[in-house]
Amino acid sequence: MHLMTLGESSATSCGASGYSSTMFPGIGTLINVVAIIGGAGLGIFVGHRLSVKTRTLLTDVLGLATLLGAASALIPMWSSRYVESLPTGWPLLVVLGSLIFGGLIGSALGLEDRLDHLGENLRKKFKASQESPFVEGFVTASLLFAIGPLAILGSISDGMSNGIDQLLLKSTLDFFAAMAFASSLGWGVAVAALPVALSQGFWTVIGLALGEILEGYQVDAMTIVGGVLLIGIGLRLLNIKQVAVGNLLPALAVAPLLAMLVHSFI
Repeated sequence: MHLMTLGESSATSCGASGYSSTMFPGIGTLINVVAIIGGAGLGIFVGHRLSVKTRTLLTDVLGLATLLGAASALIPMWSSRYVESLPTGWPLLVVLGSLIFGGLIGSALGLEDRLDHLGENLRKKFKASQESPFVEGFVTASLLFAIGPLAILGSISDGMSNGIDQLLLKSTLDFFAAMAFASSLGWGVAVAALPVALSQGFWTVIGLALGEILEGYQVDAMTIVGGVLLIGIGLRLLNIKQVAVGNLLPALAVAPLLAMLVHSFI
């Protein structure tokens, strides 16, 4: 999930309006990657001129803004489209079940540790000091920029040639988020563009091959679960609780599947 989900509802309804004629599938992700690297570079340039206290404050602001984005992502929890598509009492259970099953899968695969190890290997490759916040910047930014429902939906729309409106919105948000994060967390934030390119590239291919694959209530389920993950990221940024958000990533894939099963068979 990217940093903020404000405006996702309107963005996902854009359809083929606006930028419906894209140059080639994947251009939305390319713009997003450039925005992240550019924002991070500008943040590092400015960050050298900021005190440690100011950089810490910026990170706290990002943590609060992440919680605000999480609140926005949770709104579909009470939408008629989502509630009426599931049996009474099941809307919350679908979210809870997705998080539990997703967490079990993520823990079994050791996704959190794998992300940390990937960040550490990249830190060594880029010759960042062990005391630097490279790993934290890479892991945090990767989770923020790559796991958002808008990233998935926007990439699918891009692959279907239905427009890149969603990814343009995400790129704008990610640019400012990367600038703020990089001012305190360094080049690791810029390197987070790599998993963003891979993740969104994957969903673009899905959109190109399969077209529309999710019903509205499935999108809502995924968005709500993404909002819960954003809460975990916000708590980490504010140093309140180090939630293993990486291990919960499979919940984003479990949510639409579980919602479909409940919708169809219960």
